[in-house]
Amino acid sequence: MAGGKGAMLARMFQGGYPVPDGFVIFPSAFQGDELNREAWHEIQTHLNALRKNDPEALFAVRSSALQEDSAHASFAGEFETVLNVKTDEEIREAIHTVYGSRQAERVQVYSAVQGIEASHQIAVVVQRMVPSEISGVLFTADPITGSHASMTGNFVYGLGEQLVSGEANPYSFQLARPKGTYAGPDALKPYASTLYRLAARLERELGGPQDIEWAVAKGSFYILQARPITTLKPGNPDTYEWNDTQTGDFLWTNTNIGEAIPDVMTPLTWSVLRSLDEESTVIPGYYIWSGNICGRAYTNISVALSIFPAFGLPMTFALKKMREALGQIPEGMSIPVYPFSRLHLIKEALPNVIRFKKKVAEASRHMQEHLAHTPDWCRRMTALIRNAQTKEELLSLWKDELQPYTAKAWWALLAGGRKFGDTAFRLNKVLTKLVGTEDANALFSNLRGSSGLASLGPVVGISRVIKGEISREDYLRQYGHRGPHEFELSIPHPQEDAHWLDRQIEEYKKSHTDVEGLLQKQHAQYEEAWQRFQKRFPAKVTWLKKQLATASEHAHLREAARSEFVRVYRVNRAFALRAGELTGLGDDLFFLYLDEVLHLLSGDDSAVKHIPARKKTFTTYKALPLFPTIIRGRFDPFTWAENPDRRVDCYDATIPLPADESETLKGFAGAAGRIEGVVRVLNHPEEGDQLQPGEILVASTTNVGWTPLFPKAAAIITDIGAPLSHAAIVARELGIPAVVGCGNATTRLKTGDRVIVDGGQGVVQIVKDR
Repeated sequence: MAGGKGAMLARMFQGGYPVPDGFVIFPSAFQGDELNREAWHEIQTHLNALRKNDPEALFAVRSSALQEDSAHASFAGEFETVLNVKTDEEIREAIHTVYGSRQAERVQVYSAVQGIEASHQIAVVVQRMVPSEISGVLFTADPITGSHASMTGNFVYGLGEQLVSGEANPYSFQLARPKGTYAGPDALKPYASTLYRLAARLERELGGPQDIEWAVAKGSFYILQARPITTLKPGNPDTYEWNDTQTGDFLWTNTNIGEAIPDVMTPLTWSVLRSLDEESTVIPGYYIWSGNICGRAYTNISVALSIFPAFGLPMTFALKKMREALGQIPEGMSIPVYPFSRLHLIKEALPNVIRFKKKVAEASRHMQEHLAHTPDWCRRMTALIRNAQTKEELLSLWKDELQPYTAKAWWALLAGGRKFGDTAFRLNKVLTKLVGTEDANALFSNLRGSSGLASLGPVVGISRVIKGEISREDYLRQYGHRGPHEFELSIPHPQEDAHWLDRQIEEYKKSHTDVEGLLQKQHAQYEEAWQRFQKRFPAKVTWLKKQLATASEHAHLREAARSEFVRVYRVNRAFALRAGELTGLGDDLFFLYLDEVLHLLSGDDSAVKHIPARKKTFTTYKALPLFPTIIRGRFDPFTWAENPDRRVDCYDATIPLPADESETLKGFAGAAGRIEGVVRVLNHPEEGDQLQPGEILVASTTNVGWTPLFPKAAAIITDIGAPLSHAAIVARELGIPAVVGCGNATTRLKTGDRVIVDGGQGVVQIVKDR
């Protein structure tokens, strides 16, 4: 009830910031437009206490509406402010003036523009006046570009009202990060380090860029107010309007992440992924899986890479390693460096790094036990959830069983991925130098060894069902949790569709798919590459055997950990469905965040009112075209979508990128082989019946749900992907040429176009009519 300004001043005062003394008058102190008698007597008591050491003290009376200075709206200058009042009667009149301004026309107009309720609850702040010699504002990030490289500000001599009202021309200054180096007029220089230290602390504690009012009086420095920079807000959680690019100048990618999570996320899915991200975060506020750009999952890679320059290290090594998993950055696009303080990283991130390593090590030690135990646990937990009779019983299952086990599976996933990623990166780097990209890919194409990788299971398994080697029930038990939409909780997985497997078998037979033949052909290519290696490097044969055996072991672990994580993760869908049944919300439950679902099961249904707005936002986001794989800076997808000349592979808010008019698409060497053929562009794996045997499959991204289509395809081309992504690994194992991570293949190519795919070089050549 203290309102935005009053609450923030209280928080800063209690936190030891140099805030002028004062107090807050709550809305309950008023009857109609008048202060009640009891409240006025209490106000006089507080005023006399403040005058005790300074009988001539002057006061400032300011508004503090409940919506004011929030993350969504500042209301800067919309309500009245009265300065330099001294006597009780002057102060009482000022209080009434400020309180009455809640009904001003400009407040109503501003509220309408912001979509905020026009009838305002308002508190009033009374503070000691600071006789300012210098007054100013400081933005801890650039409010226009979002750059965090410097804090920028303005100041005037005298009271700050001249600055706010525009009555005086301000002086500008900058505080360059990470050390706060001052550039500006000499008058402020003695106070610059204090301002930087306090501003940096406020930004950390408040979790985002701040707009700070400050003043200097009689040699002392004061903070007068702090509020979020409303132009750098990610969005409104109430309506699910969310765009993380709006928080600053960062580099985002959905390579790899977009492969795993290709769908627009519902609020529940996003919040579950965010909770897992928070479970393993190393840098506070950095999310690998759950950066949200209008419902689509992205990773902020510039934050991670900015750790290196903070310690005086080049980004080169990190960029090379990142390229294997997250793709390469287009020519002409630079990486904005977040100016981390080395000391801050040591204090904040080092304990998280230690915890992360311990958790990964623990997950690695218990990996085999976890993989063996998980299927039975999932079956048991799903049955318990479906049989839960009360909301309380369901909530207990979440707290005691589902949440801890999901976190455990998450750590196993990270442990498996890290092991394979480190091994594959090192070995691929050495092999490429020794034998070139194509033979390196061929030598990497037999990681399945004598047993199959989990990612190949769905397609190999169908062949085994047809041959009678496994039953349909066994197939669904092993692979029924895998699918193209396995991370979106609102979408059913294959096991929920009684006819899904029948359709897959029918399509498999109709296309005359020969998985075994593909695997044998690929193995022959592997053997040829192996023979060439033996002849050229006889002294390294034993070394390579050991290295490939280790890579194979780690590949199996990664794929198995991924599969079992998905199995556990999908139990969260069973939980959501049962919660929807017990609360009467049905599928609308997917439009609540995880904490709201838990509150709902505890009896708090206050968030339900937001569901219609979120459903509307979700529908709007789904109608947007696929976003660029790489995004630099603040990105407005609605403006971008209206531009007929837009680039769909990358977007840079800081520089115009030239249109790509070449007849060549460049990506990553996913799987070796060169082939010419006709393309088939598919938007969803459910369109797989359109793919004819021998056509080249072109898709924005592929995951395990696309695997049954691979054996029909002569080659694979994707917008999203990297050398260690799903499409590359599966294509490599099946011996199908693949170029992944082209960025714009689905827009540059149309069904029926003829292309030459060179998977060994990562190039697609568009063939003109001959």
